[in-house]
Amino acid sequence: MMISKVKNAMSTLVGGMMPHGHHHHHNHHSGEGQTCGQDSLPPRFPYGRPDFLELTPELLQYSTEHASRPVLTLKRGSRLPWRTGYAEVINAGKSLLNEDQASCEKLFVKKPGGKHRNSAVLEDSGDGTGIPLHFWGVFDGHAGSGAAIMASKLLHRLIRDRLGEICHLLENPGTAPPICLAKNGSPYQVEMKKGATQEPEDPDAVSDSTIRFHMEKVVSVESLVMGVIESAFKQMDDLIEKEKTSYAISGGCCALAAIHLMGKLYVANAGDSRAIIIRNNEVIPMTNEFTPESERQRLQYLGFLRPELLGNEFTHIEFPRRIQHSEVGKKMLYRDHTMTGWGYKTIIEDDLKFPLIYGEGKKARVMATIGVTRGLGDHDLKVYNSNIYIKPFLSCVPEVKVYNLDENKHGPDDVLVMGTDGLWDVTTDREAADAVSAFLSGCDPTDPLRYTLAAQDLLMRSRGVLKERGWRLPNDRLGSGDDITVFVIPLAGSESET
Repeated sequence: MMISKVKNAMSTLVGGMMPHGHHHHHNHHSGEGQTCGQDSLPPRFPYGRPDFLELTPELLQYSTEHASRPVLTLKRGSRLPWRTGYAEVINAGKSLLNEDQASCEKLFVKKPGGKHRNSAVLEDSGDGTGIPLHFWGVFDGHAGSGAAIMASKLLHRLIRDRLGEICHLLENPGTAPPICLAKNGSPYQVEMKKGATQEPEDPDAVSDSTIRFHMEKVVSVESLVMGVIESAFKQMDDLIEKEKTSYAISGGCCALAAIHLMGKLYVANAGDSRAIIIRNNEVIPMTNEFTPESERQRLQYLGFLRPELLGNEFTHIEFPRRIQHSEVGKKMLYRDHTMTGWGYKTIIEDDLKFPLIYGEGKKARVMATIGVTRGLGDHDLKVYNSNIYIKPFLSCVPEVKVYNLDENKHGPDDVLVMGTDGLWDVTTDREAADAVSAFLSGCDPTDPLRYTLAAQDLLMRSRGVLKERGWRLPNDRLGSGDDITVFVIPLAGSESET
């Protein structure tokens, strides 16, 4: 019976409209007020699992079994760049589908050709010329899979195309990028006096005062690449909004991407997924989570500056609990956007409104609706039963951290682990590092599947096993009931390919 239910669901969803699943990031009843006019629109991309899993329709079907939660991994014989390892598992029933998505791509950055100005949506021309770029992305969707699927198909291409625009600067990494470009994009040189040398011998020295009449900030190529990644996330978010007019693109997603370019790893995070580097069994965190608690002051400040965004329903001030009407006039603990600590204030009528940020830990919500504060999509997300939009409070801007691969020595057991919050909700960085290190040390260093097996091992430690009382970990704590996606990427992988 259950099988046929899932079969019907799968056929309707692969063929057409995406159902709106419930998700722990959302308290509102998904779908209501979310899908106006969407029902008739075709999906931007049909639902599926990542292409590199090469799933048959039967396996796709099997992957949606919430009761058994089968772990999907890379097939033996299929190779991802750098021998990257991958594993995923569906949630325990909170949404019909696995709303996580992932991508792993090798691309080439080249100067933009005249013909395809808008090549993001085109396949890579794939002649293997240009500067190689490796991309790994995990996208944790909520209130539907549409935004996560679209981002997993397009974000890496937007980044590649934007890098293409500064390709001539990447080709000379030793030289600081020029402050000004000419109209054709080539470096623009300030008029030089005859005989003046362009490069002073000492890069820190200020040469002839008539040329450098005030101090200039030197910007590195690395920070230019960071800026490209930041603007590509914004471009991705704008593209989702634009395409929503002609396609059904449901929900929103947290986005975590790792980009390898010219010996450096750029890790960009917008949301509550997490990435850590494990080197010599030491943990190097590469992300910070963006949640209502971690971004409280940014959100409160926006509510303070633009009270109209609160729709007369919410207050930007935080209190330790809801306030009773009888407490107006009393002094109560509070904090606002200027405070990390707490103080007392006299309660006024306005303080009875619902707090903009309410709840603790995984239960913290913005406007009683969403538990993450950065990501892509969510353009039509509203507070339940109201006309108040939440998007103004959500940011699509990632935090980018850089790790220099070339400056560090890496053995076969040094890895970057990327995972959606389903993994980290029940596993600490230290536990993950110990598990991966222990697993890899007992693993044949030449086995091409060793990183996928490590990813599978890590994932199963967070999922647990099904007992009478739900999914349980070995210590009988509750396992993760969320979708879980894990990449285990060997840091020596770049050398194995050259």
